[in-house]
Order: sequence, then C-alpha cells, then structure tokens
Amino acid sequence: MWLASPALPVGGFSYSEGLESAVDTGAVVNEATCSEWLLQQMELTLTRSELPVLAQAHDAWQRHDAAAAVALNDWVRSTRESSELRAQSEQMGRSLLDWLRNSSNAADPRLAMLAALQPAPTWPLAYALATVLAGASPKQALLTFGFSWAENMVQAAMKAVPLGQAAAQRVLARLAATLPAAIDHALALPASERQAFAPMLAILSAQHEVQYSRLFRS
Repeated sequence: MWLASPALPVGGFSYSEGLESAVDTGAVVNEATCSEWLLQQMELTLTRSELPVLAQAHDAWQRHDAAAAVALNDWVRSTRESSELRAQSEQMGRSLLDWLRNSSNAADPRLAMLAALQPAPTWPLAYALATVLAGASPKQALLTFGFSWAENMVQAAMKAVPLGQAAAQRVLARLAATLPAAIDHALALPASERQAFAPMLAILSAQHEVQYSRLFRS
C-alpha cells in the first residue's frame, strides 16, 4: 500500500509521460479522450513493457541474480525513446534507491546490486526490489505498480486537461478495471516477447521536451 502511494518520495507526480503534450496537440481534450488515451497507453506500454519487466526483475531479485538485473535494466534504458522518458525512469529509480537505503532493509546486499546498475537503476528495477523487500508476490507487485501509475496519470490529467475530481475518478475506475487482465497478460509474457513500440507516445514526449508552456517535468 505504501509503495502505491503518490506520496512516495520519488517524484512521479512531476511527470505526465506525454499526456501534457497530447493535450497541447488536441489529441486529449476531455474525459472521454483522456480515458481512451490512458487505456491505450496501459495496453501498449505497461502491459507489454513495464509490467513484464517488473515481473522478471522481481524474480531476478528473489534469486539475487545480478546479471539478469543488469540485462533488464539495460533493456529498459534502450527502450526509452526520448530523453524525457529516460530521465524520468532513471531519476525515479535513483530516488527509490535513496528511500530504500533509509528503510529497515538498508543492510540487504541487493541494494548494493541495485546501486551498481549503470548509469542508474531504472524505475521498474528499483520498484521490483522494493516489492521483494516488502514481501509482495509478483502479482501484488504488478498490481501496486499499475495502480500507482494509473493514479499518477489521472492526477496529471486533472491538471493538464483539466478534469474535475469526479471525472478523474471515473477514468481511474476504468483503468483499475482493466488492470487485472493486463497483469495476467504481463505475468504470462515470455521475455522474448517484451516490446515498447509506441511511436506516438515517443513523438509527443520528445515534443514535450521543447513545449513552450508546461506544468510537468522533462
């Protein structure tokens, strides 16, 4: 529950993951288009990329498999298609590492393995270790990660679209209803079938880096 909280001090609230740029270009203008955008993002990116990586990293950390962690971290970095998306993943990964170092698990040797990932631990790798240290099962880890993402994105939509609180909760309910099937798919996905092909998201993220006026971080 703690790891799902938007108050976790990793800075996730400061990113819109292309949503602000989608608003700026007119692709997202109201509750319906926002809901469709985020549902598609969940299907095309989380379900095929972040969630399978998280499941495989959870297994690697349980086995203390440093080589597998390095390979997964490298894959995450290589599939972030804009400077913004890569910076987000690395910044949040480093921030979660710092938080874990101040927790009751600070002496766990896997924290040193996480810190050794170069040039930085990415968000899914750090989150996977946090859930292992919390005693979460793989499915619990993915549910926590997915809901945290959904809530952060809905909070971003409230500011950027903008959406009222009732509309935002309806969007969140649609995302939450879709999440269990996405997790089942991610848990069953072989490593060879992971992919992060979402060209419109990459284009909008790159455009956001130079957007004239914005609320969210690049």
